Amino acid sequence: MHSIGPYSFTETDARRTVGNLDEVWALYAQGRDAGVLRPLYPTLTGDLATDLSLVWAAWSAAGPALREAGQLPARAEGAVAQLNVSGGGLPKTPVERVQVGWRGVEGDRQATRVHHGRPWQALCLWSTEAIDTLRAAGHPIAPGLAGENITVGGLPWADVRAGVRLQVGEVLCEISAFALPCASNMRWFTGGDFMAMHHDRGPVSRVYATVLQPGSIATGDLVVLEP
Repeated sequence: MHSIGPYSFTETDARRTVGNLDEVWALYAQGRDAGVLRPLYPTLTGDLATDLSLVWAAWSAAGPALREAGQLPARAEGAVAQLNVSGGGLPKTPVERVQVGWRGVEGDRQATRVHHGRPWQALCLWSTEAIDTLRAAGHPIAPGLAGENITVGGLPWADVRAGVRLQVGEVLCEISAFALPCASNMRWFTGGDFMAMHHDRGPVSRVYATVLQPGSIATGDLVVLEP
């Protein structure tokens, strides 16, 4: 087990975190001044523990650097439309309140941790507007079905991507990456086209976030983009 501050990583978590360096880094840089980030990019050593610390430090510094350079969006407000939990697998079912720790929503589980469950994937969030867009295209998707913990409404979803922070009830989190679609979501999409919620299709993707401040969230709580 590896630890960085309050965050714990299994050996697999550590390897997959280091292995995702370039993919996540590209999400921070996309559509922004990449020169702001260039000095922060780590030089890896080949030692897993050292490289994990280097990658985590770089990711942790990227958002604040972009914010200081004026590369992040203006403040916006929305609200928690639905909170969703599961003992493992899909769909997640709605609850009125959740407690969030450093690893995510307490009592929530993933059926498999191969592609999920690392500290930078502690929370999964999605947008009612994105869901409505997909439903208008004929897909029988609804909040919680695709596995997001927090369904929010009222935010400019195109702005909710790597580097930005959200205050969700008592919880402060930072968006780290898009959540890639997987085949377990085929049943919610006409013709099995689960890739309809891929970020390449526009602002319709779920997102992952790192917890910066644990706390509780209730349905209807304020959600602030860039608080």
